[in-house]
Amino acid sequence: MYRDFQVEEFLDSIFDETWNDLELKDRVYRISKKLGCYLPADYQEAIRVIDQVIPHYGTWVSGFAGFFPIFIELYGQDEANWETSMAALARYTPYASSEIAVRPFIINNEERMMSQMYEWSNDEDELVRRLASEGCRPQLPWAQSLPNFKNDPSPILPIIERLRADKSTHVQKSIANNLNDISKTHPELVTELAKKWYGENEVTDWVVKQGCRTLLKKGIREALIIFGYNDGTSISIENFSLNASEISIGESVTFSFKLFTMNATKVRIEYAIDFVKKNGKRSRKIFKISETSLKKDERKLYEKTHSFIDRSTRQHNEGVHTISLIINGIVRESLDFRLES
Repeated sequence: MYRDFQVEEFLDSIFDETWNDLELKDRVYRISKKLGCYLPADYQEAIRVIDQVIPHYGTWVSGFAGFFPIFIELYGQDEANWETSMAALARYTPYASSEIAVRPFIINNEERMMSQMYEWSNDEDELVRRLASEGCRPQLPWAQSLPNFKNDPSPILPIIERLRADKSTHVQKSIANNLNDISKTHPELVTELAKKWYGENEVTDWVVKQGCRTLLKKGIREALIIFGYNDGTSISIENFSLNASEISIGESVTFSFKLFTMNATKVRIEYAIDFVKKNGKRSRKIFKISETSLKKDERKLYEKTHSFIDRSTRQHNEGVHTISLIINGIVRESLDFRLES
């Protein structure tokens, strides 16, 4: 597509002795930066080259062309290139989501960029609409945080309002994740939105419920009540037991219990594990078992197995751990067991 591109020199500049030490995000940024050294110096011309190249990389799900939107972030933020960059970010997002690349534009020119994001939220392409939401999430993983939106998420709300019943599952998931991000710093705001919107339609109900998942996991009473998980003390727990009082790292522990209720009720069932950290202190992690409805005088058996195999996301340490049952946000019963190395 660009005959003057110096292939070997470009590859040599990418794969130097430090390449294997770089994390994925750093590799993407290196490729994007080096593209600026080997594509035409004129930004507009470089974009015309990328326009021809990017369709060959597959979709944003099946392919990987994340360095092209980042190229826009690095080289296209000046005023002279603003319109070209906005159009390219929208064109490229179906091939390689532009959600990370838009964030410096938001930070450097919030009002103008959020106006653009709101315009994208009405685009015919579902992935451009998704970009409108995903790009302004206050705590998007792998991306720059947006401290202004952590402090005041109100600029995001018009986009969320417009897209809360969007027909695209990609957009629905993004709106839910955006709400969940906001709930971490403004739980009251998300709770009020949930009260206002829950019951509108099936799509919005799902979005709101997913958007409140952190509030539900924290046992925030106002959020639990919205979804019908009222005080669970009328539900009895019977025969809560572990299959072992001591296991080794790499093994699993199984626990079982019965629930009984005299009245028909909705129930959210979770369990927490207090993991021992390297310093000997403990850190709680909550896992969901089920959300269900129990009939009057119903008794139901549950059994759950939890693995203690070390993974990249969690390394285990020996010591006394605790499993607790949580019913509708309330810790009801706890049992200890010892994890050995």
